[in-house]
Amino acid sequence: MNRIKRISGELLEKYPNKFGLEFDANKKALAEVAVVKSKVLRNELAGYITSHLRKKAAQEKASSAMAEEVEPEEETVEE
Repeated sequence: MNRIKRISGELLEKYPNKFGLEFDANKKALAEVAVVKSKVLRNELAGYITSHLRKKAAQEKASSAMAEEVEPEEETVEE
């Protein structure tokens, strides 16, 4: 596992409410919770966190939409 995924995972576990779906907000949140001396590393971390949370939100939206579509069908009784 590369360091971007590992560090991002650790940060998301420790501070799940600090990060959101906006890249710039995630860069600022990183500055609050971690000391990242490299601009490139900070941007890579913020970008990975952003894309990870967006994918997670899209999956949750898709699974809830699928759950709504699958409704029990009414049985028809033929006499």
